[in-house]
Amino acid sequence: GLRTILPPGGAGSHSMDKSITLPPNEIFRNLENAKRFAIDIGGSLTKLAYYSTVQHKVAKVRSFDHTAKTEGDPLYEISMQEEVSARLHFIKFENAYIETCLDFIKDHLVNTDTKVIKATGGGAHKFKDLIEKKLKLRVDKEDEMTCLIKGCNFVLRNITHEAFVYAKHADSEFRFQNTHPDIFPYLLINIGSGVSIFKVESEDTFERVGGSSIGGGTFWGLGALLTKTKRFDELLQLASKGQHTNVDMLVKDIYGGSYGSLGLTGDLIASSFGKSATPDKEFSKEDMAKSLLHMISNDIGQLACLYARLHNLTRVYFGGFFIRGHPVTMHTITYSINFFTKASPPQCAVRGKNPNQYSWGENYAGSSGLMSTSPDLNPMQRARSGTFDMLEMDRLERQLVNLPLLQDPSSYIPDTVDLSEDALAREYWLYCFEEALDGVVKRAVASQPDLPEAAERAEKFRHKYQHKLQTLRHQPFAYGSLTVRSLLDTREHCLNEFNFPDPYSKIKQGENDMALKYFQKAVKSLEELSWEQRQFALVRGLLAGNVFDWGAKAVSDVLESDPEFGFEHAKLQLEDRPWLVDAYDQWLERLKGPPHKCALFFVDNSGIDIILGVFPFVRELLCRGTEVVLASNSSPALNDVTNSELQILTERIAAMDLVIQSAVKEDRLTLVQSGSSSPCLDLSRLDKVLAGVVRERHVDLVIIEGMGRAIHTNYYAILSCESLKMAVIKNSWLADRLGGKLFSVVFKYEVPPGHKTTTLDHVPVTPS
Repeated sequence: GLRTILPPGGAGSHSMDKSITLPPNEIFRNLENAKRFAIDIGGSLTKLAYYSTVQHKVAKVRSFDHTAKTEGDPLYEISMQEEVSARLHFIKFENAYIETCLDFIKDHLVNTDTKVIKATGGGAHKFKDLIEKKLKLRVDKEDEMTCLIKGCNFVLRNITHEAFVYAKHADSEFRFQNTHPDIFPYLLINIGSGVSIFKVESEDTFERVGGSSIGGGTFWGLGALLTKTKRFDELLQLASKGQHTNVDMLVKDIYGGSYGSLGLTGDLIASSFGKSATPDKEFSKEDMAKSLLHMISNDIGQLACLYARLHNLTRVYFGGFFIRGHPVTMHTITYSINFFTKASPPQCAVRGKNPNQYSWGENYAGSSGLMSTSPDLNPMQRARSGTFDMLEMDRLERQLVNLPLLQDPSSYIPDTVDLSEDALAREYWLYCFEEALDGVVKRAVASQPDLPEAAERAEKFRHKYQHKLQTLRHQPFAYGSLTVRSLLDTREHCLNEFNFPDPYSKIKQGENDMALKYFQKAVKSLEELSWEQRQFALVRGLLAGNVFDWGAKAVSDVLESDPEFGFEHAKLQLEDRPWLVDAYDQWLERLKGPPHKCALFFVDNSGIDIILGVFPFVRELLCRGTEVVLASNSSPALNDVTNSELQILTERIAAMDLVIQSAVKEDRLTLVQSGSSSPCLDLSRLDKVLAGVVRERHVDLVIIEGMGRAIHTNYYAILSCESLKMAVIKNSWLADRLGGKLFSVVFKYEVPPGHKTTTLDHVPVTPS
């Protein structure tokens, strides 16, 4: 299944009244800056796409001239600047709305330089005159199938969890696939009015290998004749209530049971509608609709399996509006595939290579998501989603690629727990994010004291994020697998949407300034220890520094109420050894061996964490002869240190410490952007420059710090080199679930199988 809108939409429509359920300016966003348009008009649905620009605020930091710095001056200057970025908008609506929508676009089209609108689909010819008259743009037709394949490749590469496997009776209906390095080859079954089957071998090499005239249009048309029901969604509703065995002739109706020698069970359909010729018997609309759905879905499923075998393909994708958001059709096709492959269906592993210049990411703040499969769950959302669906994608500044040290990129899953499969965890984390919302709003307003309209924008943020949380409560699969990472990222997207790019900027600035004052004292006290004592003090200091995380409510409450809470206090909060996950002894033994060539360190928080925790640890590695690459966020998230802030901090620390100073000068300490703007870490979407540095420096140790990067994500990530994953559990519910308590420690040292270093025997805790 493909969860986003792929042209052409094909058959299947929610025929509703002609009122638009959302204000048009919330549907056609950023229309005034639209540069290019494209439209796909099928038999019942219109899909509009446009490329636009978005103006938004970004937080910038700039170092002061430190020679003139006096006591009390801030460490660096923070400024809010306007930036323009590119965004793709995709909107799907019924053809019945096309004239109203074109009128709205015409009235709000301000900036476009183009005189052409690219068009595809059967309706492009039908509505050509209307489009040209309304928009004053010349309609330029594109090949429909080329658009379909190019669009499919684009979303598979750029949208995490774009593809899913549907299993009606599983704990989680949707099993989402991650984006991975190689999507080709695959078979695409596009189910519109009819069925088209494509073999896709590369970005530009594909062919239509087959198809069928029996598709969504057949179900709709024959269903209308049989049941007198003209609406597609009502027809599916009838089918969901029907019992096909009242109409279909089964194997047991012919043979009295199963046909064992041919491997046919008694419940297998021998003849669709086989019982309908029975004289003097009436059949219900529900039963006939269900029989028809089985007949068409089984036919499509068998065709898909035969073509996959014929072309020796193991990945098969189904798209088109016949299945999108319709659990009844998805279930029957899944059942058919499982039957014809004897329960070993073709794999649906999404893998993606990006030959394009840019990477793109879904903007959760402006996308409507995959709607609920049950009309009873959230009828208002279903009604809205049936009328208009929106998808927004932002062009990213950095091209994103896999970390070269992932042992198997195709099986890498960043997230530790899928909340859509764990109802208890889902309920807790949704409650947790709802509870934290007041604090986030307060923090956002406080970050912009000179802007009187900040309070109004913060309330708009609250409303939008609250709505997203309510949507996810009803349909946890709206944006793919629901995880702590997706909840955090959605919040960041919504904050940015209302021009709160860095609510923690002033807090970070103050904490960085304060921590720098203690750096030399911290280093001096470490140097007075014996070698073995120092190694433990460095790890304990790094863990204590990681306590200072404003994203953890247990910590933010302490920091709000006790501003004097400091580094030594944090050390006292840590549990005594043995820790919850404790591989420190193995790490210490490794340190007695030869130094690592180069360590890649994914850092976490600003202030005490980076300055008094990370830098002394890094300093020790440098003294051992290990080069270090510090990877930090490209953009702000919570109080995590950004690359631009880290540049200034490193410059200041180098001015007071000769070890750091010489490492910077000799290029043994390098700072690189991770490409991320999240409190979590997806090792399959990292800055291409970082991947290049990893290869060039022959990195043989990866260090991942913090709950977001090492617990919520990457706890189970398997790397091809040694790794350290360190975090303090700053959430009492999670700590309890892990078998620990608040401020329990996770210290995982892992060595890949077959590595020369001694293999570890410790047993990891399962955080799920």
